[in-house]
Amino acid sequence: MTQERQDQLADGSYEFLAIFLEGLPFIFLGTLVSGFLGTYLPRGAFEKILPKNNTLAVLMSGLLGAVFPVCECAVVPVIRRLVKNGLPVSCALAYMLAAPIFNPVTAISTYKAFNNSPEITISRLAMGYMIAVFIALIVARKAHSFFLKASVKAENGDDHHHPRNLNAALNNSLRDLMDVGLYFCIGVVLTAILKTTVIDPTDDFWKELANNSIVGSIGMMFLAFVLSLCSTSDAFIAANFHNFRYGPKLAFMVFGPMMDAKLIFLYSTVFKWKFILFLFVAIFILTGALSILFETRILPGWMSQQTEILLAP
Repeated sequence: MTQERQDQLADGSYEFLAIFLEGLPFIFLGTLVSGFLGTYLPRGAFEKILPKNNTLAVLMSGLLGAVFPVCECAVVPVIRRLVKNGLPVSCALAYMLAAPIFNPVTAISTYKAFNNSPEITISRLAMGYMIAVFIALIVARKAHSFFLKASVKAENGDDHHHPRNLNAALNNSLRDLMDVGLYFCIGVVLTAILKTTVIDPTDDFWKELANNSIVGSIGMMFLAFVLSLCSTSDAFIAANFHNFRYGPKLAFMVFGPMMDAKLIFLYSTVFKWKFILFLFVAIFILTGALSILFETRILPGWMSQQTEILLAP
């Protein structure tokens, strides 16, 4: 084996361990929460909390990340259990896509990473919420057979007569951990390979993308997909791409928590592959379009208003 191959193998092993150890605690926490929810949460509990109107229910579900904060790794096993427990899939999808961005830790880290900028933080939250709700409202019009895996539909309601005790909760958590953990490991392996063989953010290619916001946003979304960073820390990476404008940076911070290499395999524990492909395309297009809109139309207005306020006597 050549020295270059040995270095690639060593780098790949390091990346695998880094991503695996970063995500594993959240996977464990998510499956633990999902197990207890599946055991102790009464069926129909969310129907009592959420509005009867489906549109209002989706709009509220997109905000639940501020109340039940989770990262993108932990949210998948949680919504798996919530769907089995009777939560409408459109509401679960809105929560799943928006929660990693609406996580208070994510909001604070974004605020700090961009020099205490409320404009960037609000833009990220607004973009994530708009995309999550829009996709969820589309899904609400589709039959569950279009996107849910047969195993998830078959289990929906199966735990209604199961015992409600600590042993049952831990058993449910263990089953979810084994199921989700397998796909998480596959996703991490793929991510580590891509990071060590395809992507080099310091390369001249990535530096040249900074000159065009449209191409830059596409490149940054692809980079977010491959790097598979945690939503609570990715803002510090985006902020360090000094040559890029705000649009591509927003695209990086919104697309990554909703769709990255490891998440695709986690999503496959709940959704059919054709729906995951639909999600990828929809999130990609919406994120790219909104990032340009926020950069050219919304952020300049907000920032100029803040400048006027600061300069006012």
